[in-house]
Amino acid sequence: MITGILCALGMLTIGFAGYFLKDLLANKDNLEKETNFAIAAGIGFVTNFFDTLGIGSFAPMTALLRGFKQIHDRVIPGTLNVSCTIPVAAEAFIFIAIIEVKIITLISMVAAAGIGAVFGAGIVAKLPEKKIQLTMGIALLTTAFLMFSGKMEWIAGLGTGEAIGLTGGKLIIAVAVNFILGAAQTAGIGMYAPSMALVYVLGMSPRVAFPIMMTAAAFALPPASIQFIKEGAYNRKASLAITVTGIVGVFIAAYIVKSLPLAMLTWLVIIVIIYTAITLLLKAASKNKVEKVAAE
Repeated sequence: MITGILCALGMLTIGFAGYFLKDLLANKDNLEKETNFAIAAGIGFVTNFFDTLGIGSFAPMTALLRGFKQIHDRVIPGTLNVSCTIPVAAEAFIFIAIIEVKIITLISMVAAAGIGAVFGAGIVAKLPEKKIQLTMGIALLTTAFLMFSGKMEWIAGLGTGEAIGLTGGKLIIAVAVNFILGAAQTAGIGMYAPSMALVYVLGMSPRVAFPIMMTAAAFALPPASIQFIKEGAYNRKASLAITVTGIVGVFIAAYIVKSLPLAMLTWLVIIVIIYTAITLLLKAASKNKVEKVAAE
């Protein structure tokens, strides 16, 4: 079944790559003049390196591309999706190969996230984004505190999970939560840190979060990216540069994750979760300020 997943992902990624290459060749004489290939390539390496460690790439990539004035705001969403599609597929292939996870757990959680993204989008889109950010931020900070408590041995037995798969009630919980996370992703809430928190709470090894969350993202990106390419709503030069160096960053970071001792990896996960929680809470706070100014 692992082979089947890899084959399906491979075909999906190759189909996207062909479509991407065709569009690049058709527009090779009209690449964006405002974009410096070397700068975009550097951004691609750095952001995909940290994406592989679970930090996420969309937010830092947006900040860097805008900070270095490499891109027009109108094409940022398309550029993020297109440029990260192949690097994220590489992450999925690598982590499935180097980190063992029970196949039923992997398929169930990945499918739940995908279904959540499709069918849950309408539901989540109606919810106030600020409330989603606040709820997720508080939940992640709580999880980070519990993880820290386990590492400091304040709570006996906490944080000792080493399971590589789930069964029964825990699997049902994981599927249900991943459905919600997949839906939340459509509202701009990244699922990397919540996935890490979920596997921790359910007593799984922190390493298992990586193949689960990367594979879910790898299957979700190509269809969205092809749509952006069809509409020409992306920066071609930046996407090419980020894709090329992003793959290099992925391979370097992936094998760092593989070689990290479990204790050190747990600390990394705690840092990622806290970083994401603070980011979400700050976004919610900024929205609150904007709303107050608008009301005045």
